[in-house]
Amino acid sequence: MKQRMLLFFAIVTIRSTISVYAQQKTYCNPINIDYGYTPIPNFSEAGRHRATADPVMVRYKNDYYLFSTNQWGYWWSNDMLHWTFVYRKFLRPWNAGYDELCAPAVAVLSDTMIVFGSTYTTNFTVWMSTNPKANEWKPWVDSFAIGGWDPDFFFDTDGKLYMYNGSSNRYPLYGIELNRKTLQPIGTRKEMYLLEPWRYGWQRFGEYMDNTFLDPFIEGAWMTKHNSKYYLQYGAPGTEMSGYADGVVVGENPLGPFSPQSDPLSFKPGGFARGAGHGSTFQDAWNNWWHISTMVISVKNNFERRLGIWPAGFDADNVMYCNTSYGDYPHYLPQYLKSNNHATLSGSGFVGWMLLNYNKPVQVSSTLGGFEPNNAVDENIKTYWSALTGNKGEWIQTDLGGLDTVHAIQINYADQDVDSSFLGKQLGTYHQYKLYESTDGKNWRVLIDKSNNKTDIPHEYVELSTPIVTRYIKLENIHMPTGKFAISGLRVFGKGNGSLPDTVKNFLVLRTEKDKRSAWLKWQVVDNAFAYNIYFGTAPDKLYNSIMVYNQNEYWYKGMDKEKPYYFAIEAINENGISMRTTPTLVE
Repeated sequence: MKQRMLLFFAIVTIRSTISVYAQQKTYCNPINIDYGYTPIPNFSEAGRHRATADPVMVRYKNDYYLFSTNQWGYWWSNDMLHWTFVYRKFLRPWNAGYDELCAPAVAVLSDTMIVFGSTYTTNFTVWMSTNPKANEWKPWVDSFAIGGWDPDFFFDTDGKLYMYNGSSNRYPLYGIELNRKTLQPIGTRKEMYLLEPWRYGWQRFGEYMDNTFLDPFIEGAWMTKHNSKYYLQYGAPGTEMSGYADGVVVGENPLGPFSPQSDPLSFKPGGFARGAGHGSTFQDAWNNWWHISTMVISVKNNFERRLGIWPAGFDADNVMYCNTSYGDYPHYLPQYLKSNNHATLSGSGFVGWMLLNYNKPVQVSSTLGGFEPNNAVDENIKTYWSALTGNKGEWIQTDLGGLDTVHAIQINYADQDVDSSFLGKQLGTYHQYKLYESTDGKNWRVLIDKSNNKTDIPHEYVELSTPIVTRYIKLENIHMPTGKFAISGLRVFGKGNGSLPDTVKNFLVLRTEKDKRSAWLKWQVVDNAFAYNIYFGTAPDKLYNSIMVYNQNEYWYKGMDKEKPYYFAIEAINENGISMRTTPTLVE
C-alpha cells in the first residue's frame, strides 16, 4: 500500500510539471531527416517509397554537412539534431540519368568544400563552394576525366589529395593521387584491397552469409587518418542484407599496403533497424569520433534504406572501432558527451532508456489487410501496421502493461500507398499528429501536440524534458504527407518499475571445425527477458561488435576470422534494464 501511495504522488508531481518542448539531449536511429523518395520509376513498382544510402558527413565552419544518394540536395546542422535541407541538383545538362549524386564524395580542402558524384563517364563535374549553407557552388573541374563509382576524396595533412573508388564483386577498391590544383591523376590507379570471404566470414554475401546467390561486393571507400596511420574503410558484402557492414584496412601510407582488421568496423545485424554499411567517419566539435552509415529496409525495393549514426573511436592499440550496441535506442548528442573518453566502449553514449512496449497489446482505429497492429511493436522495421486510410482521426494505442517511466517516444512512419507522383525529393510535405497518455486507458491527456507541424518527420523522435509515469500511449493522426497512416515502429523508451533480468546461464559457443568462420550460439532462456545482446571480438577487452536478438535463445553467427580465436559474451534485456554481462567465453 505504501509503495502504491508513493507512486500515486509521483504521478501527480510529474503531471503537474511536465514540459515536452525543452532542448533534446538525445537522438535515435534511424535519424529523423526528410528523406527523399526514390527518383527511379522501376525501383518503385512495388510502391513509391523513401530511399537513400551512402552517407558522407563532414564538418565545415563549425557545422555538419550531410550528403547521401539521390536526395537532390544536402543537409546542414549545428547540433546533429535539427537539419536544414538545401535543395540542389548537381548534374549538368549533358549528364543523363537518375543518379543525382549517387554515393557522393565530399571533402574539405582548407576553406573549400568539394563535391563529386559517382560516374563511369568522363564528363562529371567536381563542384566547389566556400558558402554551401547559402547554396553557392561553382565548377572546380568541368569534366573529371578519370571518374569513379563510389568515390572518396581524401585531403592528407601534408597537403596531398587522393581519390579512392570502387564498387564491384569482381574488382578491388582503387586509389590514386591527384594534382591538388588541376585534379589530374598522378600516375595510375593502384589496387587497395579486395575482399577475402574465404577468411573473413562476415564478408560473405547473403542474409545468412552463405555466398549461395552472389559473390560479395566491396564498395563505399572512405579514408580516415589517425596517429599517422591510414584507415581505409569499405562497405560489404551487400546493401540488402542485415549484415551490411563497413570494414577497415590499416596502413602506414595513403596508398598502402594495408592489413585488414578481422571484424567489421560498423556492424548491426540485429534489432529494430539493421545494417551499418557504406558510410563515413568524422569528428565533432569536441573531437569525439562518429560513424554514419546505411541502414536496411529493403521491402519495396532492395535499395529502400535509411541512415544511422554511431559513436566510434580508436583504442590504445590503434584499433578502430564503432559502437552499434543498442544502436537504435536513444543516445546522447555530441554536445552532451563531455570528452572523447566518454565515447568509448564502456561509455558509448547509450542513455540507458529501455524499450517499454515490445510485443505489448495494441489497439487501433482500423487495419488494412494483413498489415496487423502488432507489427508496430515487433521491433522489425520491415513490418508495419497500416490503417485503412490516411485520414485525420486514425489512431494506434500501445499498452506498456503497467505504470512505467517514459522518457522518449519514436514514431517510424511506413510508406503505404504513396501517391504515384512521389518520385524524387518532395518539398513542402509534412506530418501532423497528437500523442496522448493515460494511466487507465480511459482518461487521456495530450502529451505532445504537433497538429501545427509543417516539417517532414518520417522517423520522429521526441524526448520529454520531464519523464512521466504512465501506462498507455496513443498516437492520433492529423495529417500524412501521402498515403495511408502506417507505422513500422511506435517505440516507447524509459524505465520499467520491475526487476532487472537475470544473468544468462549456460551460454555456449560451438565453433565448427568444418568452417571456423561459423559458430552456433546457444543459451538458456531468461524468463524475465525479451532480448539479448551478444558481444564478440578477437580479445576479451575488445568486444567491439554486438548483435541484438529478440525473443530467441540461439543465434547462428558466420562472421569470424577463421585464423583467430574469438571471445563471446552475452547480456539479457528487459524493460527495466540490462543484466550483468557474462564473462567472455574463449573459442578457438
